[in-house]
Parts: sequence; C-alpha cells; structure tokens
Amino acid sequence: MQRGSVKKMLKRLNIYFKEMYPLIPRLLLGGIVFFEIYFFVIFNQGVTIQRVGEIINYQEAIGAFTIFAFLMWLRMADDIKDYELDKRLFKERPLPSGRVTHKDLMICCTIVQSIALILNMAFMNNAARIAFVVLYVYGYLMSKWFFQRSKIQPNLPLALVTHNPVQMFINMYIISFTCYKYALSPFRLTTIMALFTLYFPALIWEISRKIRAPKDENEYVTYSKLFGYKKATRFVLILTIADIITNFILVYNLNKISLAVLFALVSWMTWQFVRFMKDPEKFKLVSKVELYTYLQEGTMLLTVAAYMVFGKI
Repeated sequence: MQRGSVKKMLKRLNIYFKEMYPLIPRLLLGGIVFFEIYFFVIFNQGVTIQRVGEIINYQEAIGAFTIFAFLMWLRMADDIKDYELDKRLFKERPLPSGRVTHKDLMICCTIVQSIALILNMAFMNNAARIAFVVLYVYGYLMSKWFFQRSKIQPNLPLALVTHNPVQMFINMYIISFTCYKYALSPFRLTTIMALFTLYFPALIWEISRKIRAPKDENEYVTYSKLFGYKKATRFVLILTIADIITNFILVYNLNKISLAVLFALVSWMTWQFVRFMKDPEKFKLVSKVELYTYLQEGTMLLTVAAYMVFGKI
C-alpha cells in the first residue's frame, strides 16, 4: 500500500473513531471493565496487596488492551453487518455515508486483533489463552449471525438472546486469568456473581434504548413496538433488581456503605421506571438508565478503591 493511500485511510479511520469508537475513552473502558472484575474476584477471596506491582503488571495491561480490542471488533463488525439497514436509517454514520470504507475497517481490525492474539498467546497464562480463544470464537459467530441471519436478524428478542451474552464471555476471560494467576476457586458465590457484573447493565441498556413512547416509534423495530412500552419497561425493572442483587453480593464483604448507596440508586431508578410507565412522553428512558449505570458502576469502582486504601469498611 502506497504512503499516500495509507495517509488517506488513516484520515478516514480518524473520522470513524471520533464518531463511532473514540479511542481514549474506549481504552479507559477496557481498563475499567478488566480491573473492576479483577479486583472484585481477588478481594472477595482474600488476596491482599503488598505492592501494587504485584497485582498490576504487563499481563493485566494486556488483559485490559484485549477488552479494548475485542469491543472494537464488535463495533466494526456490527457496522459492517448492519450496513444495508444503516444506509436507510442512519445514513449519516461514517460507513453508510462513505466517509470510511469496508476495507479501512477490515485492515484496521485485522491489525489490532492480530496484536491482541500475539500478546495473549505469548504472555498470558494458559487459562487466559483458552478463554481468549473461546471469546473470539463467540465473537466470530456473532458477526456471522451464528450462520442463521435470516432467522435472527428480523427477530429482535432472538438477536438479544444470542448476542448479549458476549459480556459474560468477556467476564469469563478476566475471571479465568485471575483465578489461574492466584490459584483461586472459580466456583465461589462472589466469583460467579462477578460473571454477571456488567452483563446486566449491558442488557438493561440494550433493551432500554429500544423502548420508546408511542409517538416516537418509526420503522425501526423496538421492544416497545413488539410488546408495548409498559411490559418492556417492567421487564427492564426486573433485570435492574437482579443486577443490583449481584452488586450487593460483591460489595457486602468489602464496604457496607456501598450497600446503602446502591440501594438508594436502585430506588431512584425504580421510580424512573414507574414515571415512564405512567407518562412515557416526559423523558427518554434510556437517558435515565445511562445516568443510573454511570452512578452504579462508579459506586462499584469507588468500592474497590476504598477497599484498597482503607480495607474493609
């Protein structure tokens, strides 16, 4: 590839990353996801910290980068597989608008995923290597609609059931690495709950963004169009309660103050669900869910930080 062509491709990719996958925030997200689960697993099983360098080194950095790389692959794969739909409904996006090409995404994704593969095979432990392969096999099957595109794509609930568990495979990669490194049991209740951490928030957000007031519906298929906005909202409320229970279990042995904060947050979010069901035109539900998720995950991160500094509270 000529130098001029490379420069043009990099300019197009810069547009894509700015609008669809901002690199610095997503790198931070990769680190947050990895270390949140990592620390909850080790702290709930009594691993103590003598020096930070003992628990955060190049392997943990590779793990965080792997999460970043995998989420990038999912983002690009989604844009490619939804290209025809996006040309009709979201034609301003970089790919359907022609500001970036399929080839650009394929080249970029191949390079980044190759780096992740090499790093994992060369430097991570055996459990992480196996979980890495499982994660990427699942990601590949997702990108191919599990070879059942005609059945899955038009069926919104089926697409959710087959695609959303990817967060659990991400968590399994982190947990596998952590348990192997410290010789911890993967079958402790808190470790099993860590498998669901971030899975429920992702599921709640995915459903909530497709719940709309009747006046906001269009040709885009939503859960509110399929089941009615009240039934769809009640289902998300149930998921939110299930999610907060997993968080209670994870923070119980670390910080009792966090229990009170999480209870206050879920109480507030429950009230938002009730308000939306009474009058869906007052606000967009997904905006409240996003705020709740940021506050909830922020509380979980602060719980870890407080435990590192002060110990059990």
